[in-house]
Amino acid sequence: MQFSLAREQLLKPLQLVSGVVEKRQTLPVLSNVLLEVEGSQLALTGTDLEVELVGRVVLSEPATAGSITVPAKKFLDIVRSLPDDAIISVQQIEERVQVSSGRSKFTLSSLPATEFPNVEQDDSSDQYALPQKLLSQLIEATAFAMAQQDVRYYLNGMSLEMNQSMVRTVATDGHRLAMSSRHVDGLNVSERRQVIVPRKGILELNRLLADDDQPVQVYIGASHLRATTVEFTFTTKLVDGKFPDYERVIPRGGDKEVVGDRQVLKSIFSRAAILANEKYRGVRMTLTSGSLVVKANNPEQEEAEVAVEVDYDGPDLEVGFNVSYLLDVMNVISGEQVRFVLADANSSALLTDFDDDASAYVVMPMRL
Repeated sequence: MQFSLAREQLLKPLQLVSGVVEKRQTLPVLSNVLLEVEGSQLALTGTDLEVELVGRVVLSEPATAGSITVPAKKFLDIVRSLPDDAIISVQQIEERVQVSSGRSKFTLSSLPATEFPNVEQDDSSDQYALPQKLLSQLIEATAFAMAQQDVRYYLNGMSLEMNQSMVRTVATDGHRLAMSSRHVDGLNVSERRQVIVPRKGILELNRLLADDDQPVQVYIGASHLRATTVEFTFTTKLVDGKFPDYERVIPRGGDKEVVGDRQVLKSIFSRAAILANEKYRGVRMTLTSGSLVVKANNPEQEEAEVAVEVDYDGPDLEVGFNVSYLLDVMNVISGEQVRFVLADANSSALLTDFDDDASAYVVMPMRL
């Protein structure tokens, strides 16, 4: 195997693929990246057995077909260290790989391509074409609410749902829930399809998506999801479990509505958070006509109190929330104003963008 190409052509796909490779591996070959040359195309593959990413580069120089694996981190560090305008040559010499550019030469250990594992593919899968920007927006609107290492394994990921012309993502950790829906022209799913994509898989996929309307082909099988564009093929295992019935979690009976400036609310929540209990992060929100007062205290007897004018004309209400959860919502809503819908001190709050109800956020109350 032998090929040559410009540093900038190699660096981007190598960075993407290296992001999938785990630092600590039980199998030595899993810390390597697979290099495959076929015709005029170079494919780079990284995997941790849960997710697999293949990046592709078209070679302009003549190349010799073949396949080999090299240590991902060392190979990436070498490419990064070379000048921006460098031309890099990679050549397999017996059981080693030589990387050279100008007067620099590096010899890397390698493992045979036959040892590199393949993530199994599902024989039958449903195919959907989605704009990359739209899918990225859905993920970014909800990813923060995914659980991390929860014993309820089905919460350590995101629900991806296709139904008629709608795509929806939902994430929850049991204390808060994020849901976002978008209409997709040309999508016609006759039977609702819902899968759970694991946390690492969804975050890696979002890292790959471009900020444009170029399509990504999404294939959903019985146990895997595969996303393909011209530049990459990404595969992740799916979580085998049943996602909670999120429709039942969304509060419907709230009769108290608060509307406030998102940036102002974010600012006062941030100020109150400075003196909130580091473990529980609780703040007390007191609503009166036209006003919101946010209070926080901690075991050191320190207190914070911040007030702001809001659009509210209901009865007085006092309710506690985890301030970190409120700030997470403020960070993903893009509109200028936020709507809070509340029922009472013991009910969850429903938060939405005042001008766009495509996304909805539920935060459970805290007893303070």
